[in-house]
Amino acid sequence: MSGVEDLYQEMILDHYKSPRNFGKLENPDSEIEGRNPLCGDHLVVQMRFEKDQIAEVAFEGDGCAISKASASVMTETIRGMTRGEFQEVFAVFQALVTGVESDSVLELGKLAAFGGVAAFPARVKCAVLAWHTAKAALEGHKGSISTEEKV
Repeated sequence: MSGVEDLYQEMILDHYKSPRNFGKLENPDSEIEGRNPLCGDHLVVQMRFEKDQIAEVAFEGDGCAISKASASVMTETIRGMTRGEFQEVFAVFQALVTGVESDSVLELGKLAAFGGVAAFPARVKCAVLAWHTAKAALEGHKGSISTEEKV
């Protein structure tokens, strides 16, 4: 493994073992449950908004290292973004983990650590669960979503 791959793996393990923004928000504006029934990943994403901006975001749940680390990095990444900025980063992350070429010039930062997921198709749904759940929350969906259904 190269030094960069080691660093990325360390970052993913760190976010899995010590997830950021893990817990409940008081009085969230939006809350939605996400499930990946194929592997058992389950989480709840909560958000609070200030106008068009994601003021606070948190998550709770259980899942594999990729799922939990992705949720943790996502919460750090999207806090303070507008809904439009989220949609742009969402599309770039989706392309990254599925191995699709992207013309985006966005700096991926910590999100780049998930680029290796594309080599493991069974893990893609683990990586995108939190992102699809957050997207559903931003779009006003209620209740729960599953990686096995279109939102």
